[in-house]
Amino acid sequence: MDLKDISLKKYNILVTGVGAIIGYGIIKSIRKSRYNCNIIGMDIYEDAVGQAWTDHFEKAVLAYDAAYITFLHELIVKYNIDLIFLGTEQELEIVSKCDDENIKGKCVLNSDAAFRVSEDKWLTYTFLVENGFRPIPSSLKHDYESICKELGVPFLLKPRCSYAGKGIRKISTKRELDFFSGYISEDNYMVQKIIGDDAKEYTAAVFGYGDGTCSDSIMFRRKLSQEGATAKAFVEDIPEIKGIIQQICELIKPIGPTNFQFRRDQDEYYLLEINPRISSSTSIRTAFGFNEAEMCIGWFLENKKLGKRRDLKKGMAIRYIDEWVKEV
Repeated sequence: MDLKDISLKKYNILVTGVGAIIGYGIIKSIRKSRYNCNIIGMDIYEDAVGQAWTDHFEKAVLAYDAAYITFLHELIVKYNIDLIFLGTEQELEIVSKCDDENIKGKCVLNSDAAFRVSEDKWLTYTFLVENGFRPIPSSLKHDYESICKELGVPFLLKPRCSYAGKGIRKISTKRELDFFSGYISEDNYMVQKIIGDDAKEYTAAVFGYGDGTCSDSIMFRRKLSQEGATAKAFVEDIPEIKGIIQQICELIKPIGPTNFQFRRDQDEYYLLEINPRISSSTSIRTAFGFNEAEMCIGWFLENKKLGKRRDLKKGMAIRYIDEWVKEV
């Protein structure tokens, strides 16, 4: 690393949800960045593993607690926070919709358009249709026979608002549809055709600059864990996926880390979903030369585009179970 690229300023960075894979992935990426940072971690669990790699740790209140925004404000003042990385979906939801611009201005937050398109899977589908993309066939129908005629069987039942594959069910019979849809209100689920297979799933990320332009993408063919995170990643470069991402970015003008999930069926690549945030693969991306945390510090605090061109490494990554031991 060239010494002239290293910032002399020490930043106070707050990372939330440090007991989960996104939170401690962000910490790991900050530590590998060119920036000198004082990292404050927070989590609702006082034994959160991420505290092992922070400089300070605070036990957090729940994101849906009425005191959450006040709690964030107190931490900003206490530690003179420069930038906040929100490590959980719940916190992103609360902060992105809150009225406190002082807090929102400290956070890594995507564009309003990116949030609108991504927060509801049916809205993602209609966005693709309206803008000339080829989406995975989907429907809001609830009648089993009608769904089978339109999408085939088995098909997927998906909550419209969920993350990390939560609540998705493969439906093969009317009884299964009746049973699993009974846990979701009718206006909060959709059904979708099953395409491709688990071996043809891809995750790609870019860093958006808010004007429709973005960094080069990094792309993995991946295998998922049971929890919905990437378990194995293989670096790939697929021009068709890059083209789709570029067109979408021109429309939604993302700001900061933006993640796209695809599946291949025959020779076509279909968008599964857009995640307007840092995803669970962030530490793997850092290992291959795409450090989203570093890009965020550069862009949000110094107005520098650190990710327009990156020298990405090739290879594969496999996650495994390890442990943190703290003697008392």
